[in-house]
Amino acid sequence: MALKTIVVDDHAIVRRGIVQILSEHSDIEVAGEAGDYGQLRTLLRRVGEIDLLVMDVNLPGKDGIDILKTLLGEMPRLKVLVVSMYPEEQYAVRAFRAGAAGYLNKAGAPEKLLEAVEQIVAGRKYVTPEIAQALIENLHAPEQGLPHERLSDREFQTLKLIATGHRLSDIAEALALSPKTVSVYRARILEKMSMGNNAELTHYAIKHSLVE
Repeated sequence: MALKTIVVDDHAIVRRGIVQILSEHSDIEVAGEAGDYGQLRTLLRRVGEIDLLVMDVNLPGKDGIDILKTLLGEMPRLKVLVVSMYPEEQYAVRAFRAGAAGYLNKAGAPEKLLEAVEQIVAGRKYVTPEIAQALIENLHAPEQGLPHERLSDREFQTLKLIATGHRLSDIAEALALSPKTVSVYRARILEKMSMGNNAELTHYAIKHSLVE
């Protein structure tokens, strides 16, 4: 039986490329594609339960890590391969903590996509050498890592939104939080990262490729 798969990416050209690569595999049935979380929910209602989700971590409207946690809470058997333009060391650890079965950099060769899918379908995690190194470093010495690695997932989301110029009210709306709560997150971020203002956070995020 073919693997029922959905591809989610907000860049239509990239999404179509992923669909084309997956369609070349005889055991994969691409049941649909979506550009954001809302489209994904609509698609899931139409096609029903799926086996595999190939998803970009950076989507408009809702953070990819949050989406991952939500979907796996509803469909525990779902396998999720996260694809991203961000380097493995930036997001892979968070993705695996949220339940991803694999993480793939979009800069990789097309055959790596099929390799990742085959490993995940076989019940294994797809881990590149770069991800393995990041996981080991995070496991054994998280306190020695980069400052942003000390942040919770919600704090990390807040950092990215601050760094892309969003106001606290915009961040509150995007994350479905109160402005007061966002202010608390901002204060925690500044404290954990030993920084004094939003400009320093923005400079750091750009320097470490945390934002596009």
